[in-house]
Amino acid sequence: MTPPTGTDAAPAVPVPTATAGPRTRTRAPWHVAVTLAVFACAVFLAGHHWPTIEAGAARLAGADPGWLLLGATATLATWVCSALALQGAVTEALPAGRLLAVQFAASAANHVLPAGLGAGAVNLRFLVRSGLSVTRSAAALAVKAAAGAVTRGVLIAVLALADPGLLRRPGLPAVAVAAALLTAVALVTLLPGPLRRASRAVLTDVRSVHRLPGRAAALWGGSLAFSSLHALVVVAVTRALGLPLPADRVALAYLAASSAAVLLPTPGGIGSLDAALALALTLAGAPGSAAASAVIGYRLLTVWLPLVPGLVVLGVLVRRKEL
Repeated sequence: MTPPTGTDAAPAVPVPTATAGPRTRTRAPWHVAVTLAVFACAVFLAGHHWPTIEAGAARLAGADPGWLLLGATATLATWVCSALALQGAVTEALPAGRLLAVQFAASAANHVLPAGLGAGAVNLRFLVRSGLSVTRSAAALAVKAAAGAVTRGVLIAVLALADPGLLRRPGLPAVAVAAALLTAVALVTLLPGPLRRASRAVLTDVRSVHRLPGRAAALWGGSLAFSSLHALVVVAVTRALGLPLPADRVALAYLAASSAAVLLPTPGGIGSLDAALALALTLAGAPGSAAASAVIGYRLLTVWLPLVPGLVVLGVLVRRKEL
């Protein structure tokens, strides 16, 4: 009786190890592939834009280092504000350190995919990993994006009202304005079922967030500071280059250009924002070559210098299964 028992018990031992081995091996290549794909795209972008980067670096070599340091400090603060705004978009408490690291990584991923899809995908994955459902995570990102658009519009309005000569208001008849409002209301009313349910989910999240004063302050304060700091980066670069432009005019040029660049979905706004910002600075009174240098300096501070560290953080987060 003893030998059959030994032979029957022997096959039962390797069964769990045989099934557990492939499970651990099949997940690792997926994360490695994503990390390598992001790095490959970043190397391609850097190589494609390398002449522009080199020319901008050479021109900025003679710029005022104090103003450049201010611009770099403002760039670092934008990730803190982005983390603050995302925390304000959800009622649950998110891990602060990981949240800040994810914003830094999301800024790098955002320069690979168009129209903010890179940052959106990273933040969506982070929120799901933090325990939120996919629907609530998507709604939180929609709330954050809406708050960013509203605060950018408020800043444009404030600057335009502070100096009416900065922004020329188009002369639209009252009938055209009323027709546009009625069209917007009709589109919202006639939304298909899934889109209507998604809009209701976003409105539900907005109401729940605004029941908590701390969350509402984080959402709106972080969004307002995020746009203001990006405008400050452009102002600092123009001052570093010695451009005789008023700060409010430069800030308005950036806010208008960044709003217009949303309509052209390119990776990280590269190309669309560059052209819009260069045009806006030229219309504000800067010479064409100086406007191009200011755009290059802004890109160096906000994109190319943080790109490699951001990708390293992204790779670490992916490898640790945080994303």
